[in-house]
Amino acid sequence: MRLVTTEHTFQSLAASLARGVRPAVGFTIPDDVLKDPDLSVAEKRAILSSWASDASAVQDDPTLRWLLGTPEPAPYADVRDALLRLDRRVPREMS
Repeated sequence: MRLVTTEHTFQSLAASLARGVRPAVGFTIPDDVLKDPDLSVAEKRAILSSWASDASAVQDDPTLRWLLGTPEPAPYADVRDALLRLDRRVPREMS
C-alpha cells in the first residue's frame, strides 16, 4: 500500500512533516490517541485530524488512513468516530 500523495512507497519524516502530517508513533488505533493522558485535547485533535486527512489516505483503498508512525492503516470511520467522541467530551472553546 502507498500513500495517495506520494509516488514512493516510503516517505521521509521531514517530507511528511512539511505536508502537515503529524507522526503518531506509539499509537496503533485512533482510540489510543484518546486514551493518552500526556496529550492535551488540542494535540489529540491535531493527531486525529492528520490521521483523517486525505494526506494519510491509502492509494488503493481510500477508506483506510495510514498515519506516519502507525504500524498499519486504520479505517477512516474509526478515525472520524474518535474525533467526534473527542469533540463531544470537550467543547472546542475549552480546548
